[in-house]
Amino acid sequence: MWTKHPEQQSVYDIDAFLHDQQAREYSWRWQKESPVWNAQPGEAHKALALLEQAGMLTLLATQNFDALHEKAGNTDKVIVNLHGTIGTSHCMTCHAKYDTADIMDRLDEQPDPHCRRKLPYRGNMPCNGLIKTDVVYFGEMLPEGAMETSMKRACEADEFWVIGSTLEVFPAASLVPVAAQAGVPITIMNMGRTQYDRLATRLIHEDIAVALPRLVDETLAE
Repeated sequence: MWTKHPEQQSVYDIDAFLHDQQAREYSWRWQKESPVWNAQPGEAHKALALLEQAGMLTLLATQNFDALHEKAGNTDKVIVNLHGTIGTSHCMTCHAKYDTADIMDRLDEQPDPHCRRKLPYRGNMPCNGLIKTDVVYFGEMLPEGAMETSMKRACEADEFWVIGSTLEVFPAASLVPVAAQAGVPITIMNMGRTQYDRLATRLIHEDIAVALPRLVDETLAE
């Protein structure tokens, strides 16, 4: 997306979001109208949900923030949203949590969402802090503990699968050499080649919508 539409990076620029109301309103409206918001899980997402239900998935570290893994049925027990998620939001002042869907439903009336949580220590006055989705914007740090948790579970796994990633974005891509150093067998499933193909014990250059469900079925059968 950023390659085809580099100007859209401003949608997720934290400085613009904090200091420019027009930029915030554009960011919210763009996210609501984006295919990301209304997207539905594909066959690959559903396959990973089956793997968790079978008790065979301990980590689902994803760079995607579309919340499709949650929609497919994967749980917080295994999901680590390295770049955050659009599914939830929070107040940047009092840290109150919100379902993004509720905010989107009211976006026509509140194009620049602010927190209405009443604060007892301020005489029950509303907080009025900025509400932001839990997506990691450009200029923000990754969620606390996300990489540490992912590295620990990757090193403890029986297998480590890379699914549909070019392995060009760090620090997420560093999970592959970490797993390799721990002696964990690595499968890389991607249409193109990656810089870490040499570390893989199995390479699959196919459409993940077809190849991943097949791999999950084979793994469950074994």
